[in-house]
Amino acid sequence: MIINLEPEILQAVEKPARYTGHELNAVHKDWDGVTCHFALALPDVYEVGMSNLGLKILYEVLNSREDTACERVYAPWVDMEAAMRERDIPLFSLESFHAIKDFDFLGFSLQYEMIYSNILNMLDLAGIHIWSRDRGEDEPFVVGGGPCVYNTEPIADFFDFFIVGEGEELIGEVAALFSQWQGAGRPDGRRGFLKRVACLDGIYVPSFYQVTYNEQGLFASIEPTEPEARPVIYKRLIKDMDAVPFVEKPVLPYIDIVHDRIMLELFRGCTRGCRFCQAGTSYRPIRERSRKRLRELARRLVDSTGYNEMSLTSLSSADYSCLGELVDDLFADFKDEKVSFSLPSLRIDSFSIDLAHKMQQVRKSGLTFAPEAGTQRLRDVINKGVTEENLMGAVEAAFRQGWKQVKLYFMMGLPTETDEDVVGIARLAEKVAQKYKEVTGKWGVTVTISVSCFVPKPHTPFQWYGQVSREEFERRQRLLRSSIKERAVKFNYHEASVSVLEGAIARGDRRISQVIYQAWQDGAKFDGWTDHFKNDVWLAAFEKCGIDLTLYNQRTRERGEKLPWEHTTPGVSKEFLLREYKKALAGELTEDCRRGKCSACGVCPSLEAKIVDWRREHV
Repeated sequence: MIINLEPEILQAVEKPARYTGHELNAVHKDWDGVTCHFALALPDVYEVGMSNLGLKILYEVLNSREDTACERVYAPWVDMEAAMRERDIPLFSLESFHAIKDFDFLGFSLQYEMIYSNILNMLDLAGIHIWSRDRGEDEPFVVGGGPCVYNTEPIADFFDFFIVGEGEELIGEVAALFSQWQGAGRPDGRRGFLKRVACLDGIYVPSFYQVTYNEQGLFASIEPTEPEARPVIYKRLIKDMDAVPFVEKPVLPYIDIVHDRIMLELFRGCTRGCRFCQAGTSYRPIRERSRKRLRELARRLVDSTGYNEMSLTSLSSADYSCLGELVDDLFADFKDEKVSFSLPSLRIDSFSIDLAHKMQQVRKSGLTFAPEAGTQRLRDVINKGVTEENLMGAVEAAFRQGWKQVKLYFMMGLPTETDEDVVGIARLAEKVAQKYKEVTGKWGVTVTISVSCFVPKPHTPFQWYGQVSREEFERRQRLLRSSIKERAVKFNYHEASVSVLEGAIARGDRRISQVIYQAWQDGAKFDGWTDHFKNDVWLAAFEKCGIDLTLYNQRTRERGEKLPWEHTTPGVSKEFLLREYKKALAGELTEDCRRGKCSACGVCPSLEAKIVDWRREHV
């Protein structure tokens, strides 16, 4: 079914270019000329979805296959959804305007927990059964991938299977397997394909597992029920970043999007070992691209897009081992083309400031640092590895080179946090403001502190830790606000109720799917948007389902307790996480294994991987 949008619909909605397609570099294939039709979705608005680097990569990987057509779909904004429901218009793709239900696969990128209600809403708009057990032979396979796959249990019953880990190679294997199964006459139906795909490394098929709970109502076990299902699914890992395909012709939007620039991925992984950070464990080990490969990609991206701004992205971009030389390369390559470069994440050191100065000589935007905690004691608990002296040295260097705006990121509710730690955030920010006066002899600086509410995540050393309650978060926010005495310091904070809900879903089991379904039925959607989040709807959904919210977010888990997410793993061992938890409580640091001794996290042996550091290997 091909959708024909009437002009009056587009004229009546905000930003109609979200739905018109036909952007530059979009790939249009003959629908009947391929055997596999794949719709890639991010369950958020167009501007967010179009900014996702992972989907850009998978879009090119799938469309490079002759047997596959890959198209895009995002969550329609509330005005467009209302128009679609009023006129019975199903969810459609942006390339061919085919109804999403006509596709063989609908793949969702799971970026964070607060988009789960949008997944259900998109399935409903598409006319696809929400519960996987209800889907018929003519419906698409619903696939999930992305950062949230390390605990998919709260949404497991909505999905046919998940891709665990990095998908560039695996998604091609899935498409090839589907074409073979299709060509053989679709033997044994949907279940037959799921049995085949479950044999691939990195694939988790939830319906092939049985979950049990103990007498206290806590998760007890998850066991395979089919021979193809594995007891533990390890993530797929790209071992050679130079060899894997990267986006070279991204689709160019007609409207501004969140990240409207070239994104050049320097490397994957981070071994600094911050104990709160799920990305730091799930993307291990460090694997860098070579300077030569990055220069080639930069050239092709500029030529194919016309963008004059390039962001050098990674979890900690300033940790790229050859960053100084790469920046020199890029400045030389594009000296006559007015291409600017930026680092989205900076280390707290003078080297980063020197680089930022070089990269922002024309216009100095603000600098962002992440001390994460207000006192050295708490920074040691989370293994941040930076001191107040590091921060003061960095901001002094920045102020001497002309910067007047600094943003500092912190978290509130970290394990062992006290009121003294909370007040320490204010004192540290004020010291930064005072440093500007010392350096310049005048006022005029703006120091913005942005404080989020800590959410314990699976596969981190804090996965056992009970989250702070909403009331306690709000008390600490009031304490911090009242502790700020310097007018140059501005305070932004996150809504505690959102973080509390995220905490329950992030460490939930399959019973949470009932709550998500109930909340969606009662109107929850776009929960990541402050003006659309309905906390009362979610609280009522927990009550209607007879599920205790605090059981999932505030309860501290026993160290020997079975956890619902241990069967989908990034390769980090439970023993390592327990060691790190104990070291956190003792305030002991763990050094970066990239530069020091191995911390025995288990990733390299379990995944047969190794660190790829170009400076270390080519000195």
